Amino acid sequence: MVLVRLNTNRIYELNATGARIWELLKAGMTRAQIADTLSAEFDASRDEIESAFDALVESLRQQELA
Repeated sequence: MVLVRLNTNRIYELNATGARIWELLKAGMTRAQIADTLSAEFDASRDEIESAFDALVESLRQQELA
């Protein structure tokens, strides 16, 4: 999945986990719901998932994509 910031034409690529987080955020899920969903879908601990979630959201905010 790629995200495009239209006012700068910068392109951001999301890996499979990032793309799934983006989809779940768009669906209106909370951080806890997303962690539960990803725990069932990926072979990772809840701590790893929450850390990846927090890092992605922070990165999106820094790039003004969220």
